[in-house]
Amino acid sequence: MANIKSAKKRVITNETKRVKQQAFKSATRSAVKEFYKKVENNDAAGAKELFLLASKKVDKAADKNIIHHNAASREKSRMQKHLNKIAQ
Repeated sequence: MANIKSAKKRVITNETKRVKQQAFKSATRSAVKEFYKKVENNDAAGAKELFLLASKKVDKAADKNIIHHNAASREKSRMQKHLNKIAQ
């Protein structure tokens, strides 16, 4: 444990930030999983709706530096490919 007052504050703020980021990352993953469930069931309309929601969450996670922007782009690209397959 830290001895210096500012270091103690930093430990607390880091933990708070970690918990918030963990919750946001979990919500993002859940949105992506829901999208893939719709794709698996060949529900094009539902998948399109969830694609918009999931891609928005992925972009927001990248903006907040929770995930890397290349990882966000890769995830969105993969989701778009799956959506295009079932839309045809």
